[in-house]
Amino acid sequence: MSLINSIAPELITTDWLNTDTAIDLHSLCGKVVFLHSFQMLCPSCVTHGLPQASAVRNAFSQQELAVIGLHTVFEHHQVMGKAALQAFIHEYRLSFPIAIDMPDPHSGIPLSMQKYGLRGTPSILLIDKKGRIRFHHFGHIDDLKLGYILGQLIAETHATEKPVTSDIKQTEEANGCNEFSCNRP
Repeated sequence: MSLINSIAPELITTDWLNTDTAIDLHSLCGKVVFLHSFQMLCPSCVTHGLPQASAVRNAFSQQELAVIGLHTVFEHHQVMGKAALQAFIHEYRLSFPIAIDMPDPHSGIPLSMQKYGLRGTPSILLIDKKGRIRFHHFGHIDDLKLGYILGQLIAETHATEKPVTSDIKQTEEANGCNEFSCNRP
């Protein structure tokens, strides 16, 4: 099931950090949204994904692009609670809003992760100015390719919209972590 070009569903969260109020994706229409899904114990998230999300936040105008983190825990649930995440955010100096994905009481996969069809962490979803998912990527993505795609989406006007395409190859991995991603079970 591809979510590309469909309206982005609202996040299902338990809490928000680095913001005074919960963020409603619908309220961000008119901006491109960079949604970065991560786990604080995912090696690739810490070495690649989160630094990249912070760089994107610093490189683009917040009037044009909103960066949102989604802490989506699908393993090691007991050690990745809110207090640990708050300390992590402080230590890594993350300044963008971060949502805590709501756990599913019936499975280990959080609800937003399920709703968005995320395969693991890190994952990036890019949502266009109309609120449609235009890019869905699992694993590390090259900075130049990401910047190119973001530039396309930011420059888009309603008359020139076309699907965002990428020749980025996805590497299928078994469950577990490698240097670029952590697959969910």
